[in-house]
Amino acid sequence: MPDTKERLSLLWIFALLNYLYADVLALFAFVGSPNSAPRLPQWALLGSAVLMEIPIAMILASRLLPFRSNRLANIIAGIVLTLTNGFLTFVLPLTNGDFREPIFPAYVFFGTIETLCTSVIIWQAWTWSGVERAFSSERVARQSGAGITSS
Repeated sequence: MPDTKERLSLLWIFALLNYLYADVLALFAFVGSPNSAPRLPQWALLGSAVLMEIPIAMILASRLLPFRSNRLANIIAGIVLTLTNGFLTFVLPLTNGDFREPIFPAYVFFGTIETLCTSVIIWQAWTWSGVERAFSSERVARQSGAGITSS
């Protein structure tokens, strides 16, 4: 069973790949559309860049940060992305009628997976205890002291 740091990093990779593929599908829908693609203002592009940088950074942060800051960073990043994604995917289209036809069903599909994934990240980080950290450190120390190496 992978330790929590590895599991969180893998979940961030999974979420990131879903974000990217949903954006690729949206790009294909814009390119193939007879209407011209909407021009996004600079603030929207910057906001998108910041939102995409969070899961990219969390892939490394989940592996490198110490326990307390790792746990806190995963909870905060997970909450930010869960709320943002939930709002953009489920709430905004219902309030303004922007269902992004014909891509809307795919957006809901990816949005559901992304929201579930970041919710699992929050839950994993929230329930992560220092006991596992101490146990895995003890195991590594015991293996190296006995001359046991992993292959």
